[in-house]
Amino acid sequence: MKIQGVLFDMDGVLIDSEPFILEAAIQGLKQFGVNAQPDDFTPYIGAGETKYLGGPAEKYGVDFKPEMKTVVYAIYADILRQHTDAVYDGVFEVISYVKSKYRAAVCSAADLIKVEHNLSAIGVTPSFFDALVTGSDVTRQKPFPDIFLKGAELIGIAPEQCVVVEDSINGIKAAKAAGALSVGITTSFSALELIEKANPDYILDNIKQLPDILEKIK
Repeated sequence: MKIQGVLFDMDGVLIDSEPFILEAAIQGLKQFGVNAQPDDFTPYIGAGETKYLGGPAEKYGVDFKPEMKTVVYAIYADILRQHTDAVYDGVFEVISYVKSKYRAAVCSAADLIKVEHNLSAIGVTPSFFDALVTGSDVTRQKPFPDIFLKGAELIGIAPEQCVVVEDSINGIKAAKAAGALSVGITTSFSALELIEKANPDYILDNIKQLPDILEKIK
């Protein structure tokens, strides 16, 4: 079946934001009495900020509060402004190439405010893509397939005719559950971890390799 759509995750795929949201989360949760450690967040990468913050908080006996996200996003925005090199090399060229040949959407489990911060860092607006789906637009987060099913619906392409580009185990599982081809990028997990825990159809070391993979698939 011919590939007609590309669904991009955001964090860890288009922008190297994982270290910064981790730093912001650790700092922000301290304001709520949670002394979380870096490893506490690993199981929740790609699952949206409610789980990303709520999981570690609950581990230390603190219930998740929506205000946690407000605090963490403000810290994240400050950190991101200090790191103009956060966008992966070649991202604008790659997404421009994809847009010239396919329907394209961003499908991020993060909330809209974080996605907008990231897109601004890349140098594009949400309207650059044919569709934008965030964690606020679906009830069930990755590893459920809902976000990719929604993205495929909005660009008018069957999931089976879409390629999902993901860095997380939860995201790759969601892509496969949606029936899409999955491309895993080794920015957050090693190739071995991705294969053992999610088994993507293709594995890349960086986003600049994506056009070659898409050509091979085609």
